[in-house]
Amino acid sequence: MRIAVDCDDAAIDFKNQIFNYLKTAGYDITDLEYSSTHDCDYPEIAFNLAEAISNHKFDRGFLFCGTGLGVAMMANKVPGVFAGTCHDVYSAERLAKSNDANVLTMGARVIGVEHAKMVAEAWLKSEFQGGGSTQKVEKMRTLEKTHMK
Repeated sequence: MRIAVDCDDAAIDFKNQIFNYLKTAGYDITDLEYSSTHDCDYPEIAFNLAEAISNHKFDRGFLFCGTGLGVAMMANKVPGVFAGTCHDVYSAERLAKSNDANVLTMGARVIGVEHAKMVAEAWLKSEFQGGGSTQKVEKMRTLEKTHMK
């Protein structure tokens, strides 16, 4: 699994700690560091990572900002990207198992780093389970296309 990560200026230290933890744990993770080469804010950072997911350069991604909300909203604008904000293990597992989401967002001002490590790993270890959720996920993907021009 190829994983991308990025953040805005509110979450740099937070992102670095999560990135280092996952890298040390053996995950194939790349820090996009979009803002290091672009004068930008979280919308461009989230859009860049979401496009990389949509274009299949990465399988999953993490986006971090102050709350995790803004980056999730922006990432969800890119076709084929399904992002959710999670600050607990159960929600992170459900994000993958029930919703087949490919981007998880968190807020550096909302969750502590040690807990965020557990949330991140729980999401990465979870896979879409199908079953009763399959029809709902397919509906989301179909409805998404109604607004793609």
